[in-house]
Amino acid sequence: MGSKVKLTTKEKLAYGLGDTGSNIVFQVVIIYMMFFYTDVFGISAAAAGTLMLVVRVFDAITDPLMGALADRTKSRWGRYRPYLLWMAIPYGILAVLAFTTPDTNESNKLIYAYITYALMMTAYTAINIPYSALGGILTRDTQERASVQAWRFAMAKVGGVIVAALTLPMVSYFGEGNKQLGFSLAMVVLSIIAILCFIACFSYTKERVIEVTKKVTIKSDIFAVLRNDQWWVMATVTFSLLVTVAMRGGVMPYYVTYYLGQESLVSTFVTTSMIGGICGAMFTSWVTKKICKVKLMKFACLGVAATNFILLNVPTDMIYVAFMINFMTQFFHMIFIPILFSTIPDTVDYGREKKGNGPMAMSISGHLLSLKFGIAIGGALTGWLLSSYGYQANIIQTEAAKNGIVTIFAASPAIGALVAFGLLHFYKLNRAWFSNKEGRNL
Repeated sequence: MGSKVKLTTKEKLAYGLGDTGSNIVFQVVIIYMMFFYTDVFGISAAAAGTLMLVVRVFDAITDPLMGALADRTKSRWGRYRPYLLWMAIPYGILAVLAFTTPDTNESNKLIYAYITYALMMTAYTAINIPYSALGGILTRDTQERASVQAWRFAMAKVGGVIVAALTLPMVSYFGEGNKQLGFSLAMVVLSIIAILCFIACFSYTKERVIEVTKKVTIKSDIFAVLRNDQWWVMATVTFSLLVTVAMRGGVMPYYVTYYLGQESLVSTFVTTSMIGGICGAMFTSWVTKKICKVKLMKFACLGVAATNFILLNVPTDMIYVAFMINFMTQFFHMIFIPILFSTIPDTVDYGREKKGNGPMAMSISGHLLSLKFGIAIGGALTGWLLSSYGYQANIIQTEAAKNGIVTIFAASPAIGALVAFGLLHFYKLNRAWFSNKEGRNL
């Protein structure tokens, strides 16, 4: 059951706050974790890169299990909403622990990093898979799904702005020269904000699309997802894009600090990037009412590729040009991302029509698994490439290291966008497909 409800702005905003909470921690991981591990925590870039890859192997187990658990949850609050309440505080606590530096040797630090990073990402899985699935059952309307995802990612970028504007200033304020203490206390503040966002999302959203569920095994759910060719297209798009997004995000502080030579402008640069993303997401909310989602995704891919290729050639002394082009890269990027996430519920509808089975949370979990693997590969490549280019923490970098940093920062997302553009030619759930589907259901 469930109708094509037009959602209120209040509910879209509330749903978006869930990703504000997620992104307050997630953006710290994307933007600062590699930098934290190498320049604050005290492990090598290569070791940090390997850590980010190895830990994500566990996601291959935890993500499908979480998807199956969420699809089978029954409570007075619904199927997916309760996890926003149940997991908020554990998620916040583990985020603080992951950015806390123990007073021990490097070997023990590495063990601590593996454990805390793994636990934090498990908590992220437990809250983000149900949250993402919730977006697919607020309404059946495919355009409203795109709109609510646009609100989601605009608010995600608000979380990113909070991270960009507050993290390093709080590290400086709380640490008073001690970055290890500063990062730990900064994460306490950020985690409290995240917890409040999750509670607000839980309080002001409603599950409307109630599916009549059959008793099927987890194996059947997994195979239902794996047989869905349109899901595979979008999962592959996500993986290829997120590899390069992780590379770009992970090397951003290095780009500003060592390539542009403006360490004091890291927060400003990241904030500008986030504001560009907010503008792109809100543009998407408006334009998806007028243009086919698939056409808009292809346009955004070309925009991401073009702006990043320009950024690749910006000299070190043209700081304001770098700021402006970086703003535009994120504008185009955040046109693409909300639509990408809105396609997964669409592929679930497609699977139900073609195969008779389309488990929402399991499909979401598989999609997030492809995202996490992309981030894991991207994080690992960032650490390995920095090491191969000769990067060493807290020193003046060689020309080879600086060239490597700008290559990772600008060339990788351009390539990822072009790969995604090519893959989108295999995605057929456009506006015409849904119009035909509605005609058949009349």
